[in-house]
Amino acid sequence: MNAITLDNISRDYGSGLFGVRDVSLTIGEGEFMVLLGPSGCGKSTTLRMIAGLEEITAGRIRIGARDVTELPPRDRNVAVVFQSYALYPHMSVRENMRFGMKMRGTPIVEQDRRIAEAAAILGLAPYLDRKPGALSGGQRQRVALGRAMVREPDVFLMDEPLSNLDAKLRGEMRQELVKLHRRLGKTMVFVTHDHVEAMTMGDRICIMRDGHIEQVGAPLEVYANPANTFVAQFLASPAMNLIPASLSGGASGLSITAGPVSGPLPAAQAKLYARAAAEPATLGLRAEDILTAPKPGTLPVTGTVVMREALGAENLIGIETAEGLALSARTERHFLPALGDRITLHADMTQMHLFRAADGAAWQRRD
Repeated sequence: MNAITLDNISRDYGSGLFGVRDVSLTIGEGEFMVLLGPSGCGKSTTLRMIAGLEEITAGRIRIGARDVTELPPRDRNVAVVFQSYALYPHMSVRENMRFGMKMRGTPIVEQDRRIAEAAAILGLAPYLDRKPGALSGGQRQRVALGRAMVREPDVFLMDEPLSNLDAKLRGEMRQELVKLHRRLGKTMVFVTHDHVEAMTMGDRICIMRDGHIEQVGAPLEVYANPANTFVAQFLASPAMNLIPASLSGGASGLSITAGPVSGPLPAAQAKLYARAAAEPATLGLRAEDILTAPKPGTLPVTGTVVMREALGAENLIGIETAEGLALSARTERHFLPALGDRITLHADMTQMHLFRAADGAAWQRRD
């Protein structure tokens, strides 16, 4: 059993400065968990605490049935892959992968078996006798993964391992890591600030801010039902449009006024958000939910085009409304107005999100 349990762990640097504070999280055996958040949110500190590389000032950590809180890193049976590959430049790929096993006294026959197996899985067999300087970035990253694999750890910990790769290699390595996880079946914890990596790789994602956990869940569940405005904006590019709003009426006929978006809500949303009519609120609309053509449940949004990005398969359009609000829309590739054009788009209110203005917490979208 290689589940990881974090029980109210904290990292106190003194003078009231916490890297992580009262974090509790259970990572299931064989799960691919992504820790996601902006720089300084505590995600790397959390990973380093699991590895034993960062002091735990409060709380407990268990890996399987073992309490590893006080154990040194070498006794936790975890493997860490860092952003920098940290390969020995004077050693071949084979010797880089062998080095840790050699230091631990692993028999040479067993060393060779593990190296051959990892090289076959990672496609490194043709490069075993090359030095790291003769490899591409993606190949060096595979060597770093291979060096971790040959340890046969209970848990893999990865701290932004794809950050140094170009866009094409990042996409390829995302797929390779998902395949590797499925093949090995090991518990993996992956730290990133990239929402695309989180959405495409994780079984679950844990979004962090200021040393705290904001939300944990399956990627599409968190995307569809963000717990607050921070999660809603962080887990998307462009960020979710947020507009100060007020609601009036009741479940039988609820209307919204939110800057340029004004009118009756669809019946389902009126029922869901009837309780919000008495409170100041924030309307949330994702860029893909601002459409180029009307349909049932939409409300018009008019503004001047101030930004456009033609991406080939789609376009990103930025408009500024008469109220001075900047809104983003993700549109079809054939829809590309000129800068300065005044256009009317259509907000799909069947996909709306609503948050409390006071604290940014989401009103539940479910019945």
